[in-house]
Amino acid sequence: MMKKFEKPKLSSGNKAFDEWLNGGYEKDIINCIYGQFATGKTNFCLMALAELLKQNKKAIYIDTESSFSLDRLKQIMGENYSKEKLKNIIMFRPTSFKEQIDTFNKLIKIDLNKISAIFVDSIGMLYRLELGLIRDEDKEIEKEEEKERIRKINLALARQLRILNEIARKRKIAIIVTNQVYQSIIDSQIHMVGGDILKYWSKCLIYLEHLGDKRKATLVKHRSLPQKEFVYKIVEKGIEKIRKFIF
Repeated sequence: MMKKFEKPKLSSGNKAFDEWLNGGYEKDIINCIYGQFATGKTNFCLMALAELLKQNKKAIYIDTESSFSLDRLKQIMGENYSKEKLKNIIMFRPTSFKEQIDTFNKLIKIDLNKISAIFVDSIGMLYRLELGLIRDEDKEIEKEEEKERIRKINLALARQLRILNEIARKRKIAIIVTNQVYQSIIDSQIHMVGGDILKYWSKCLIYLEHLGDKRKATLVKHRSLPQKEFVYKIVEKGIEKIRKFIF
């Protein structure tokens, strides 16, 4: 039974992970899942999406990496899968940062009354590619022009997150975004793409990393929960918690 004053949350699609998050993803904030390659970022999106589709609820899915897999969604949903339920997905597939900007311009015009969640997988890839194009042109443009172009790109990314944050707060729609990481040549540390912009707008940050043949999720930031870890493996139905693990 839901405790008094406890807000309804979006199920992750895994009971153990829901318990780890004290009920699932909060609906009035941006939840950001970021981490290394092949740690299951898209998998977490598909798991939560599958839970909504099982209940015939609608979701918006912005796929910037062409990582959405219908076959994987079928595996996770199992006997609950049907082509009819796929009609509840509003899909966008931007292939450049400009198209991503256009997608968010469309997003603010959509009737969100029947939307239960918005997934952005990932928020940072096309942004990162756009920054790369500017650096490739470094010899051809003046330093001040380069700084101005980077400033505009950062403002565009911040605007996208501001739009998501406003939707989450006013509509109580669950927002799940994924993001990439990179190793800095300056300090050799792992950093999230978009850095402070993502950290500021995301009230829940979950970092995924490899742990031998397993994977580990670390709750880096949360409004009400302490930093903690969740060790798991990816299975046909989504993920499975590793209950006994010796470090």
